[in-house]
Amino acid sequence: MSQRPNPSALIWLLLSALVVGLDQWSKAWVLSSLPEYTPVPMIDGFWNWYRTYNTGAAFSFLSDAGGWQLWFFTALAVGISGLLAFWLSRTARGQWRSALPYALVIGGAIGNVIDRLMHGHVVDFIQWYIGSHTWPSFNIADSAIVGGAIGIAVFGLFDKSGKQQAGTGNLR
Repeated sequence: MSQRPNPSALIWLLLSALVVGLDQWSKAWVLSSLPEYTPVPMIDGFWNWYRTYNTGAAFSFLSDAGGWQLWFFTALAVGISGLLAFWLSRTARGQWRSALPYALVIGGAIGNVIDRLMHGHVVDFIQWYIGSHTWPSFNIADSAIVGGAIGIAVFGLFDKSGKQQAGTGNLR
């Protein structure tokens, strides 16, 4: 017998929508306010606003691949978001350790998909550095994806309530 979607998933999907909204709002601000490829210091020696563009994935992976990567990463993000949304709809109420990371990844992935479809690239603008060592620029969507992925890994590895089947909210 198939399990019906859990209505509490809507709350978590609203969190995903909040991530998308915050991400898109921040990128609209960046596009209207920051110069391209010019550091704007926020905390000297650590943090700049730095408007740049990424046609690839994390750390500009495949950014010079010739254009096919736009559709590949768009399809990948939509597919993963759909799978996580399905799992989220099957996650039991109160299983926030599963639901929160799923919602963050969904919101971040959709935020970057919107960029890819609207601009042909992702807008990045947060740059951290120490001395001459610079972390690749990122954005709010990237932060949500990384936070969600860490949550999935940590809560999956250290869940004290027993092993949880992915996306079901049921313990084995």
